[in-house]
Amino acid sequence: MPEPPPIPRPVVAAFDVDGTLTTRDCVVPFLRRAAGSRLATALLGHPLTLVGALLRRDRDRLKELACASLRGTPAADVERLGRDFAQEVASGWLRDDTTARLRRHKELGHTVILASASLDAYLVPLGALLGADAVVCTELERGDDDRLTGRLRGRNCRGAEKARRVAALLSARGLDEAALWAYGDSPGDAELLAAADHALRVDGVRIGTEPGERVSLDHSIG
Repeated sequence: MPEPPPIPRPVVAAFDVDGTLTTRDCVVPFLRRAAGSRLATALLGHPLTLVGALLRRDRDRLKELACASLRGTPAADVERLGRDFAQEVASGWLRDDTTARLRRHKELGHTVILASASLDAYLVPLGALLGADAVVCTELERGDDDRLTGRLRGRNCRGAEKARRVAALLSARGLDEAALWAYGDSPGDAELLAAADHALRVDGVRIGTEPGERVSLDHSIG
């Protein structure tokens, strides 16, 4: 008897956000709006820590210092600002090429994930606006008084942590064997790209599998 045709693997597409789906960084503009002058105070109030983090290029510690500026802010206020900010990003800060890829993955019935070091206050509503099936990102800690503590809930979602969080999500959804497409533009995406079946490196002018190798938007992503 002939063998039955193999069951096709499910497909997951994981997109970084800042610089991959968007044309610019989102974290600093959002913190400036949410914290105002407290952002500079939080950074400059710990000069030795700040200088050390800058010298080590420790983005995780820098983000922790910056997010401390939100300590005591009502979570509802930050979430409302986040929804407005997500609308602004969706209406004017998105790249045409990578968002076209996201839409095409959706049309093909693939599971789409946003995987970013951006903050949950605006990234969760942005995911909803883009039709993403899930979002993994850096989370602001909420206290029992419904105010932000100024700390992160868990680790900054970049590098190995981003890859770990995506893998955990896929496992929880029974998608361990899915074919993973990953899109990223920075060293913080390296581990996720390395774990993908199809790694797409994004820069300011193209999407490619390797630096300098262009991949047309007409390239099959089925």
